[in-house]
Amino acid sequence: MRVLRGRLRSAAAVAALVAAAAAGPVAVPADAATAGPIQVYGAWHCSDDACTWATVRDMADFDQKNHWLIDRGDGRPSVNLVVLSFVNPLTLLNGTTDGAHSNGVPIGMNSAVVNYFTSHGIRVMLSIGGITYTDDWNTALAQNPTLLGQKAAALASQLGVGIEIDYEQSSSPNTTGLQAFIDAYRAAHPYDASGADPTARLTIDVAAGDRWLIALDQYATANWLTTAKPVLDYANAMVPSKQPSAATAESNWQEHLDGKSNYSPAIPPLAPAKFTGSLYIAEGSQVRPECTNFSSSLQNSTGSWLQNAAPNGAGTSTGLLGYMFWAAERPSTRGVTTAPPNSCEGGVGAGATAYSIPVPMPALRQG
Repeated sequence: MRVLRGRLRSAAAVAALVAAAAAGPVAVPADAATAGPIQVYGAWHCSDDACTWATVRDMADFDQKNHWLIDRGDGRPSVNLVVLSFVNPLTLLNGTTDGAHSNGVPIGMNSAVVNYFTSHGIRVMLSIGGITYTDDWNTALAQNPTLLGQKAAALASQLGVGIEIDYEQSSSPNTTGLQAFIDAYRAAHPYDASGADPTARLTIDVAAGDRWLIALDQYATANWLTTAKPVLDYANAMVPSKQPSAATAESNWQEHLDGKSNYSPAIPPLAPAKFTGSLYIAEGSQVRPECTNFSSSLQNSTGSWLQNAAPNGAGTSTGLLGYMFWAAERPSTRGVTTAPPNSCEGGVGAGATAYSIPVPMPALRQG
């Protein structure tokens, strides 16, 4: 077996790397005069226990299962962002300490894991919520959203990370409470267009298109994601219920660009530079090309569209911010993982090379 950077690679990973090298650079068509650079290229991370992070990881084991994230095969990281998923908002508010949490935070989300990535130039964020914790978001926002925002800000300071809001309430979300949460967070960590302060990075998840999480999408787009007065850095258009086709993915993302003027209240257009598109890398029982084979992947076939997506009523720059991938290591108790032999150097990693992904992440386009 080939040894790369002192790490033994699986046969599948080596084969993918050899094939990619033999084929030469993958052509990524885009209009060079207008294409927006892909600046965000990240993965949500679920640890080895389906997103609970309920145990402290042995870092040698963690590296063996996740080395592809920091080394695409030539010593360069495969991504420039990792989002540790998930923090339960109610346990955070309550400061719960038990066998799985310390002061409200999963014990696996610790400085050792954060430093594993940041020492390689990879930005780290923590995701608060997820669909499992929707009711807990509702409860926490009803009880004390300001205190929740303050605790999220303190956690960001403690670990030197950003925060992602994943509040998947599809009907009557508590946007008043979420506004109070954001206000409290921003009081501690003001918006920073330079991106220099990792704790100032505050983002939100919205649906793949405009037809789910409608009320949250409308409020966030109108109030927090404008280019004139930004409050949140950007949104992630999440994965749909299953991996889409290229045409379906592009259609979903176009909905955000267009908005929904026929809704009441209307969803305004979202600037391309204010959101990312998302794809699966671990889904079902089969290894996906998005993980292992860039030339056959959706991040390849949608790349030209993503880089050339034009503003349609909001923003001035062309192209979405980039891609997010769901999800590293073990996102569910069943199905495929991204641990060897399924590690994603040949898919996500090869895409990082094809798209010249900047590591570390640069200041993001604001227009």
